[in-house]
Amino acid sequence: MPPASRLARSRTSSLPRRASSPLVGIAIDQGLISSVNEPIGTFFPELRRDGDERKRTITVEHALTMQTGLESTSGDSYGRWVRSRNWVRYVLDRPLVSPPGTSMEYSTGTSHLLSGLLTKVTKKSTRDFAQEVLAGPLGFTLARWTRDPQGIYFGGNNMLMTPRQMVALGELYLNRGRVGDRRILSAEWVDTSCVPRTRSRWDSDRLYGYGWWIQQFDDWQACFAWGFGGQYVFVFRDLDLVIAITSSTDVSDERFGYRRSLFNLLEQHVLPAVAAVASPDVSGG
Repeated sequence: MPPASRLARSRTSSLPRRASSPLVGIAIDQGLISSVNEPIGTFFPELRRDGDERKRTITVEHALTMQTGLESTSGDSYGRWVRSRNWVRYVLDRPLVSPPGTSMEYSTGTSHLLSGLLTKVTKKSTRDFAQEVLAGPLGFTLARWTRDPQGIYFGGNNMLMTPRQMVALGELYLNRGRVGDRRILSAEWVDTSCVPRTRSRWDSDRLYGYGWWIQQFDDWQACFAWGFGGQYVFVFRDLDLVIAITSSTDVSDERFGYRRSLFNLLEQHVLPAVAAVASPDVSGG
């Protein structure tokens, strides 16, 4: 394949999940959501009629951290979910596999609930709200992407972004919610998003905050967005560094050792080189 242009849009797979996090933070700042502790049943009344009363304790924070306890719609369940007539209802109807707030159950459907929630509270499509409060201030226009049968923009997949746009999102987090002299997201939300709340069941070193992954690379901690196949936005605050990576979306980056090789490249070569430039040895040695 020819190399991708920095101006070419790539399908970013799971990166919309990370974009949902700042959108929820902005909605809270605007008073459209009271707090992360608000039950999602406030926005989805059908949940209050569910026979399992434990579902009524699911909060916005549980959705942000993939701890709703609802059975996952990712992996083998993904096809059945996207073929359903109502994606939001299908997710809410999943049985609980753990009590809400107790363990991470990574699920594309959980991220889509946040898109549905944002659509309700803003009275705008997720794309239009994101364009107004996020993409516009960052200086770019979001392409339209997949919607569910009810017209809700896919909250967990298929957003198209250029590498430059991915970097702009990362720089927003690097600069703690500011774009130049303008604040578009609270510093507290940015900081909280990168505080570990839970961890991956497949890799205990991989921690998870409000839609963003947290992992240590030798001496440097990364808060990063990660999409299927190897779409990444890394934020290394200690190095004042943002890295965007795009890859094929056809094959999992877990296969053939691709992710491990990529992370090793960062840890062993890229980050030490950046650190050396940022902190040159002034002793003359």
